[in-house]
Amino acid sequence: MEPAHKKSRPTAAELNLLRVLWQLGDATVKQVHEAMLPERPDLSYATVLRQMQVMHGKGMLTRDESERSHVYAPAQRQKSLQATLLKDLIQKAFSGSGKALVMAALRHHVTQEEKDEIRRLLHGDER
Repeated sequence: MEPAHKKSRPTAAELNLLRVLWQLGDATVKQVHEAMLPERPDLSYATVLRQMQVMHGKGMLTRDESERSHVYAPAQRQKSLQATLLKDLIQKAFSGSGKALVMAALRHHVTQEEKDEIRRLLHGDER
């Protein structure tokens, strides 16, 4: 049977919380809440706590309960989740074509500086 985090795709709010945890490393609810406040000053501690509990229940987070304040960590590495989500996007939006995804990104979502960097990478000049 597949682990729960493989079946359940994170919502936008869950992805935001995961980004914070990937940046912080293992953290308490309080630490995550404080890290999220600059972008979301209206966000309550109780909301972060509940979201992290739900994500733990879905298998997206692990929880160390050995201390008074529980310490949470992502159950999946950032690059692994990104690869899974990208694969899903390519299948759903681009009929399985990675080339179509790249071409759409290059046409509409990449700056000239980023295109130059990609060009250097493709030509083996990774300065």
